[in-house]
Amino acid sequence: MNSKDLELVSLLQKELQDKPHQKLDEIGIVVQVGDGICKVYGLLDVVYGELVDFEGGNQGIILNMSEDFVSIFVLSQSIYVTEGEVVKRTGQALKIPVGESMLGRVIDALGNPIDGLGDIVTTEHRFVEHDAPSIVDRKPISQPMQTGVLAIDALFPIGKGQRELIVGNRNTGKTALAVDVILNQKDKNVICVYISIGQRQGNLARLVSKLEEYGALEYTVVVSADASEAVLNQYLAPYAGTAIAEYFMHKGRDVLVIYDDLTNHAIAYREMSLLMRRAPGREAYPGDVFYLHSRLLERSACLKAGGSITSLPIIQIQEDDITAYIPTNLISITDGQIFLDTQLFKQGIRPAINVELSVSRVGGAAQTAAVKKMSKALRLELAQYHELVSFAQFGTELDEVSQKQLNRGAVAVEILKQEQFLHYSFVDETIILFMLRQNMLDVIAVSEIAIFIQKAISYVRSVYPDLYKEIETSKDISESVAANLKIAASEFAKLFKQ
Repeated sequence: MNSKDLELVSLLQKELQDKPHQKLDEIGIVVQVGDGICKVYGLLDVVYGELVDFEGGNQGIILNMSEDFVSIFVLSQSIYVTEGEVVKRTGQALKIPVGESMLGRVIDALGNPIDGLGDIVTTEHRFVEHDAPSIVDRKPISQPMQTGVLAIDALFPIGKGQRELIVGNRNTGKTALAVDVILNQKDKNVICVYISIGQRQGNLARLVSKLEEYGALEYTVVVSADASEAVLNQYLAPYAGTAIAEYFMHKGRDVLVIYDDLTNHAIAYREMSLLMRRAPGREAYPGDVFYLHSRLLERSACLKAGGSITSLPIIQIQEDDITAYIPTNLISITDGQIFLDTQLFKQGIRPAINVELSVSRVGGAAQTAAVKKMSKALRLELAQYHELVSFAQFGTELDEVSQKQLNRGAVAVEILKQEQFLHYSFVDETIILFMLRQNMLDVIAVSEIAIFIQKAISYVRSVYPDLYKEIETSKDISESVAANLKIAASEFAKLFKQ
C-alpha cells in the first residue's frame, strides 16, 4: 500500500469518527387490513403493546406477533389505513392524560372528552398498562368504604382497597347499586371513576344526568366505551380508567372504581383474539382471559404511603348461574361477591342481595365497630328465616319458637329493603340495627317498619344530637351510649304508637 492509499484510509477513518452514524427508523409495510386490525411486515424488533404511527396519521397498538408479521389494532376508526402504507415504531406504550381536570368529565378510552365541554387541559400522563403495587407497598385493609346501603355495610362490609364483585342477572339492579355507592361518597373525600364498557349511550346519558343532579359528577370521572365503538376501545377502557385512579391513589387519595361491566370486556377481548386467529378455549374465550382481569384488578390496593383503589367490578350472568367461566374467574380474583338474585328482585326486595351466596373476605376488619357490634347475629337470623320460609311452604304447622323466628326474620328482611338514592350513614345503620337487636321492631307492623325507622333516625338526630354526634365521633357504641339510645328509641316508639 503506497502513501496515497494510506492517506485516503486515514481521511475516511477521521470522517467516520467525526460524524456519528445516523439512527434509522424501523419501519414496516401494511400487507392486510380489515375489521379494525391490520397485518404489518417488516417490524422485527417491536414489543407487545407498543404504540406505532401510520403514514396516514393513524396510530395503533401491537397486540400479536408472529415470525412473519405483527397484528396491529388501529386506535382511530375515522382515519383509514390502506395496504402498502408505511408504519413506524415509536418505542413507547400507550399513555392517557391524567390530572385534577379530569374530574367531572366524560371521556373515551383514549382520554379524549366526549361531553362537549371543551378540551381537558393537563400536562401529566400515565401508561394505560401498569404493574400492580408490590406486596411491600401494600398494607392490610382496615378502613371501611361506606356504601350507604345497610345490607352491604352490615353483612358484607367493603374496605378501602378491597375488590368486591357485584354479580347478577340482567335487570337486577347491579348498576343502580353501584350508582348508589358513588352518590354516598359525597363529602367523604373519595374520588370515583365509573367505567362503562359496551353499554348503550342512552343508559350512560341517564347515569351522567343522575350524577349531576345529586352533585356527584364533580368528584367523578366517567370513562365510556359504548357498544358502537371498536372492540379495542372496549378492551382499553378499564385499563385507562384504572390509570386515572392510580394517579389519584399515588397522590394519597382514596378512589372508588366501578367496572360496568367486565362481561362485555371479556367478550370484546374474545372478539379481538378471534380476529388475531388465536386458538379459542372454553366458551371460545382465549386461554389468557384469566390474566386479562387479574392484571386489571390486582392494581386495586391500599398503599402504605397512603391512598387506595377500591374496585367494584360488575359481571352479568345468565339464569342466575354463577358457575360460568368468566364469573368463576372473577370470584377467584376478587375479595368477595355481592350476588343479586332475580327471584328476590321480583318479590320486591331491593337491593335483591342473596345473603347465602354473598360474602366479603375482608369482613369485620373493615367494618365500623358500632355496626359490627349491632350486626353480629343478623346473618344467622336471616339464614334461619329463609330455611323456615322454605319449610313453611309445605303447610306444616310451626311451633311458637319457630313462628317467632319467622316473624323476626320478616322484620330483618324489611329493614334491609332500601329505596334507590336513599343512603344511610353508619350512625343511622347503628340505630336501625340497635332497634332490631333490642326487639323494638317486633311490635311494629311489617308494612310500617320502613316509615318507623326513617322517623326514628330523624328523632334521634334532632332530639338527641349529642348522642348522635357521640356515636359518629367514637364510631363505637359503649354501654352508656346504648342505654341512652334505648331510652331515645323507646320514647319514639311510644310517640309513634300514638
